[in-house]
Amino acid sequence: MPAAKTTYLTPAELEKIRRAVGIARLMDTAVRLPFIGVRIGADSVLGLLPGVGDVATSLIGLYILNEARRLGVPNHKLARMAVNLGIDAAGGTVPLVGDLFDVYFKSHRRNVGIILEHFGISEDELNRRI
Repeated sequence: MPAAKTTYLTPAELEKIRRAVGIARLMDTAVRLPFIGVRIGADSVLGLLPGVGDVATSLIGLYILNEARRLGVPNHKLARMAVNLGIDAAGGTVPLVGDLFDVYFKSHRRNVGIILEHFGISEDELNRRI
């Protein structure tokens, strides 16, 4: 089944997608580390807090997943998004190694990518649309 065309998205739906993209950026790629050049976000920092941080980042991931559900993303794609969150949560439970894993896995960005792909829209195009 081909991806839906962006012309069918309402301004409210586009805004929900923009919000999800912004949250994913904040969580996974908000800051570029000097010298290394790797981008990290709040997920990597919050993951340093034992237990609480991983729960908080998982809840934020569930928010993005729920928005995708409300936008009509099909169940098989929602399942893929849930697996991404599960991998991120499981990886985050391992001390130190899990924190490094968070830097590279970026489940929130992966999940937003699934939403964007479903609707056949790029981040650049999303930002150009009013």
